[in-house]
Amino acid sequence: MNLEMIRAAAKRLEGHVRTTPILTSPFLDEIAGRRVLVKAENLQHTGSFKFRGGWSAVSALDNGALKNGVIAYSSGNHAQGIALAGKAHGAPVVIVMPANAPQIKIDNTRALGAEVVLYDRATEDRDEIGTTIASARGMTLVKPFDDPQVIAGQGTTGLEIARQAAALGVTEAEVIVCCGGGGLTSGIALALASEAPAMRVRPAEPEGFDDATRSLKAGKILRNAALDGSICDAIVTAQPGDLTFPIMQAHCGAGIVVTEQECLTTMGLAFERLKVVLEPGGAVSLAAALFHSDEIKGDAVIAVTTGGNVDPAVFLRALETL
Repeated sequence: MNLEMIRAAAKRLEGHVRTTPILTSPFLDEIAGRRVLVKAENLQHTGSFKFRGGWSAVSALDNGALKNGVIAYSSGNHAQGIALAGKAHGAPVVIVMPANAPQIKIDNTRALGAEVVLYDRATEDRDEIGTTIASARGMTLVKPFDDPQVIAGQGTTGLEIARQAAALGVTEAEVIVCCGGGGLTSGIALALASEAPAMRVRPAEPEGFDDATRSLKAGKILRNAALDGSICDAIVTAQPGDLTFPIMQAHCGAGIVVTEQECLTTMGLAFERLKVVLEPGGAVSLAAALFHSDEIKGDAVIAVTTGGNVDPAVFLRALETL
């Protein structure tokens, strides 16, 4: 996994992926006590940065693999990214999703033409289900974060951040990234290590599901005690990836852990001040920037908001915080 793979992925994504904007608000700057730049990946195709990794992985397959199809497991955002990429390449797609995933994510994945297989997140093993189906049908399994081409695709976000921040006069900042298994975090960290070495990536996670934060502190991969029970479903994983963790160790600073209430409040503020919709897991980075300013250094911070696929009931809870 290296910068050349990220640059190659950027070429394959050219013309297919959105260059998402960096958004700002003086009201958010005041709350954070510093300049806040929001890299709005919630405005990416399918409402999530995951389209980058999905297109990168699918577009790297040969014609035989595309004909047999791809399978992935996901709580919803990787699912939609793979489904749209597979559809564009004419490849059959199967997605293994938890039965309690947000209904909008299940519905959108099916609407994109994918076959959805539901499972119980608390009692069943998605890796086992995905591997079994992949073997039986001859499909290519594209993991949500521990896959080199997925990491490369997510890393293109970092290339954009370096260019856009420099254009705004920011070359030194902490870059806070919503972190599940670490695909986006490690990809951005690799890209910025070369393109903007004065920037430091910090993973952000929800309380109770802070495996990356604890793992970085311990110097080894640690698991979460639970795999369910957070409104930040998009970034709830068992543990950091075997591929992503060493990259995070080499290039990332300490993690930041936020509460669910901070996420809901941030969703409300993002809607009010930036006019964007965030899902809880996609708001974790901005929540860290706004409410954990004492853990952040420098005059500017970049928060990568990673998804906007939220059920109406949860979004209403966020609006009630205003």
